[in-house]
Amino acid sequence: MKTPGQIKSELEQFCGTENYYKYMNIMFTDGIKHLADTCECYWLLSVVASWQADSRVKQEEFQVFKLQVHEDKTAIITIEDGNGSVVAVQTLDYTDFCLDEIVLWYSSVDRILYLPSEH
Repeated sequence: MKTPGQIKSELEQFCGTENYYKYMNIMFTDGIKHLADTCECYWLLSVVASWQADSRVKQEEFQVFKLQVHEDKTAIITIEDGNGSVVAVQTLDYTDFCLDEIVLWYSSVDRILYLPSEH
């Protein structure tokens, strides 16, 4: 099993993407695929996809999803507009996500979810 440090290091290596994958109503990159496979967190892609039905989030062309996991395994997902303004917040009663935090970027124009390093 990989350590959180190893996973973070691997994720930082992704720059651009060669492939796009479809999941529900969104597309995602090689880096997101690696994250979802390594951390077994396709549920996180479902969270991003489901928020696209919310009018407050959907209207933002650029979205920042920040997941922060607490020591008691509860978590909070903050959705921002890219300028630091919070658009929505979701709390999770429990998560087994293997990292203490992750930031994902989403373009509602292209419907693509990607890692910041892939921009």
